[in-house]
Amino acid sequence: MGDTALVVIDMINTYDHPDAELLRPSVEKALPEIRRLIDAARRSGTEVVYFNDNFGRWRSHHDELINTALEGPHRELVEPVRPDDSSLFVIKARHSIFYQTPLEYLLADLGARHLVLCGQVTEQCVLYSALDAHIRHLEVTVPRDAVAHIHSELADAALEMMERNMGATVCSAGDVGFADAARE
Repeated sequence: MGDTALVVIDMINTYDHPDAELLRPSVEKALPEIRRLIDAARRSGTEVVYFNDNFGRWRSHHDELINTALEGPHRELVEPVRPDDSSLFVIKARHSIFYQTPLEYLLADLGARHLVLCGQVTEQCVLYSALDAHIRHLEVTVPRDAVAHIHSELADAALEMMERNMGATVCSAGDVGFADAARE
């Protein structure tokens, strides 16, 4: 296991919510880079951890959420980034991947001190997760082309805040390298 984990935020989505029309074009644009990061992490042996809202389905589990999203009208936005059998999957209740989830325990178990955040929404869940990682003294990388937004001006401001205020590395997905986790 390495000290880095790729965190995929809220990509299992039916896109049946008020901001979906604004979000989908950005997801379509980010999708190839998110897929590239997932593939690179898997090839290197880096843990891929999905964090996803449960859409108010408190009796649901990850297979149900994935199947519901795949059966929805925007399967093409979910299929390329669906978790495989080696992926970890955590349900979150609110914006941050840390809020009332077992993430801190999981990171300690994995020995991960560096999170690469991708997914949606840049100015909401990605931003709040980066802040919560920062206050826990974790290293954060956010590939700007592998996060999707609802409002581009807020996303730009969020990325700037992550970089300036939280010390996050904001880069392109092509600049993210995953070391061979088996050798670390």
